[in-house]
Amino acid sequence: MEMKKEVEANRRAILDSHSYRLAELDIDFLGRAEQRPVRMQLELQKAETLLRENNISSTVVVFGGTHIVPKEQAEARLAGAKRLHSRSPGDPRAIRTVARAESVLAKSCFYDASLEFGKLVSSRCQVDGKCDLVIATGGGPGIMEAANRGAFEVGAKSIGFNIELPHEQEPNPYITPELCFQFSYFALRKFHFVLRAAALVVFPGGFGTLDELFNTLTLRQTGRMQEIPIILYGEEYWTKLINFQAMADEGVVADEHLDLIHFAESPEETWTIISEFHHLD
Repeated sequence: MEMKKEVEANRRAILDSHSYRLAELDIDFLGRAEQRPVRMQLELQKAETLLRENNISSTVVVFGGTHIVPKEQAEARLAGAKRLHSRSPGDPRAIRTVARAESVLAKSCFYDASLEFGKLVSSRCQVDGKCDLVIATGGGPGIMEAANRGAFEVGAKSIGFNIELPHEQEPNPYITPELCFQFSYFALRKFHFVLRAAALVVFPGGFGTLDELFNTLTLRQTGRMQEIPIILYGEEYWTKLINFQAMADEGVVADEHLDLIHFAESPEETWTIISEFHHLD
């Protein structure tokens, strides 16, 4: 009798053992460090499969700052900063917070521009069941939200390539649900950004925006991706932030590499650059 109990306990232990789980169902095993190549392959294949199933033939990638929000939100943040400053008028941090909030408010026009650009591209290109030049963003708030929202408001599809980070926000609510992806690896996320890209439109932003900009510039400079226009929206911001001409003057990039960069000041001008580059009209 005692032996039967031991055998039964061992049988249950066998069935409960992680070694007995099917490999594809064993999350603990898939999460181990040595399985990183498998996870990377899955991240590549999952997005690729679903994009193909949705007949996404080309994309327009839109990047920009997550802190650039609609005017009413920026005004509310500035009001909060001013209240904080009024309680501690001599506090350098409070003064700095007001100055930053004022700067963000001044850039709220870029949210509106990204929204209108998302509408313009989506309404021009997603017709008769086609999925050409689909808006693709990093899936976050700010400029990226605006571009996804533009597509959403005209009933078009758009893509969000989000990234898993310790303090990352959830995806913005305007992405097409079946086209919203979460990545663990920046490298695979970047791969999908450029794989189907017909253009990169870069609004004012910070480190993440610069990362995507220079990644694409490098690939275009070295001829490692398809030819696309790289459009910097808001020439005053970009020329203040980065002296591209100085790089050529110093001899670290060729003069012709500056021709990879276009500047635009309106959604219509941005679209004109893309359509002329690809001879769409």
